[in-house]
Amino acid sequence: MTDNDAATSAITDLDVLEARLGLRVAAALSAQAEDLPADVSARLRFAREQALTRRKPEPVAAVEPVAVPVGPALGLGDGRPPLWWRWAGSLVPVALLLAGLFLIQERHFERQVEEAADIDAALLADDLPPAAYADPGFREFLKAPLE
Repeated sequence: MTDNDAATSAITDLDVLEARLGLRVAAALSAQAEDLPADVSARLRFAREQALTRRKPEPVAAVEPVAVPVGPALGLGDGRPPLWWRWAGSLVPVALLLAGLFLIQERHFERQVEEAADIDAALLADDLPPAAYADPGFREFLKAPLE
């Protein structure tokens, strides 16, 4: 028997003896309680209720932790994901950012094409003399941004 087992056994024996003594004292007090006056019985009942609310919690049996193999013991290296997985995880946000920038550029280009198409449609639908197209001021008017 090791020292630890002997100490645990001694503590368990003391707990058993303490519980037996408590039961004997309680039985003796209960037998004599019937001969007490009513006011003393009420005070004792109140004191008993107070003692029960303040009593120590029941001791919980100690549970020794169990070693669970992780990482190298399971063949997983150092417990971290593989290097290629970490690289992929860091490249995903970059790929999303590039895709977002590409979509923004495409939408901007589409708006420019739509604005040019609106101007062309307005010019073709309007009655202008052919000489107006040759006028240098007309070219500047076409290059000016719409407001």
